[in-house]
Amino acid sequence: MKTLPPIALGTWSWGSGFAGGDQVFGNHLDADSLRPVFDLAMQKGLTLWDTAAVYGMGSSETILGTLAKTVSGKTLQLSTKFTPQLASPEADNPVAAMFEQSCQRLGSEIIDLYWIHNPTLLNEWTRHLIPLLQSGRIRRVGVSNHNLAEIKLVDSTLKQAGFALSAVQNHYSLLYRSSEDAGILDYCRENDITFFSYLVLEQGALSGKYNASHPLPEGSSRAASYNSVLPQLEALTDAMRDIGSGKSASVAQVAIAWAIAKGTLPIIGVTKLKHVEDAAAATTLQLSPEEIKTLESLAVQAGVDTRGAWEKPMHS
Repeated sequence: MKTLPPIALGTWSWGSGFAGGDQVFGNHLDADSLRPVFDLAMQKGLTLWDTAAVYGMGSSETILGTLAKTVSGKTLQLSTKFTPQLASPEADNPVAAMFEQSCQRLGSEIIDLYWIHNPTLLNEWTRHLIPLLQSGRIRRVGVSNHNLAEIKLVDSTLKQAGFALSAVQNHYSLLYRSSEDAGILDYCRENDITFFSYLVLEQGALSGKYNASHPLPEGSSRAASYNSVLPQLEALTDAMRDIGSGKSASVAQVAIAWAIAKGTLPIIGVTKLKHVEDAAAATTLQLSPEEIKTLESLAVQAGVDTRGAWEKPMHS
């Protein structure tokens, strides 16, 4: 099985329409504009790409599939998700039906990492993944937005069939450490499960690019979520800037390096060359225990709750 790189690249902000880049991020991106980003990432060894059927209702997968045609399947790794809310009630096997649609859009018969996107009808979907694992169409299975009890249940069901849960993908950042507090990071570490952290940069609020006088783009859902709390984040982002300046690193690189230091595999959304540069540079950035403690203390002091509307608390 392929080794995972230290960072995955996210494509939530690619494509358009429901849950797409235009609505969530205020972007308007297509395959042509994203090709230089994709090519640079592959050159730098960042070969794992994370998407989902629901991102732009398939348009994110379609763009990724268009770009992936130029690359050998031996180097590229594809991660996509079964979103229960999109499941067809008419399908005998709604997981297989959505999986096949994703494969068509991505231009691949095999998905390296396939996720159950959220715990709607918990564990209903796990049994449908078994034949796909047995046939080799799916190499690894993960769950996203699940709490510890839900993770254990899916893992147990997979183990009864001779497989095991490979990955967990939850919101995790300096501002939102619910999965750590709930013991999920410890469980993953003890059971050889890779914890993928998403929203590490909190949609740009922890990138150093935005502040009270330079807010996120109006008209996007991320502006509605974060602009009002940007003043509370300035002490934290200032400290991140100070730490980074001594290491020739950006604020975003410090946020990503923190997530790696905590034993997680960050998913970093990329729409510009600089995003790829930041992600690649962060893989070699070392933070001291004192620096980590300082950042975490300032994050608590910021008093900001960034739990998304789709998330429930991780304490089971």
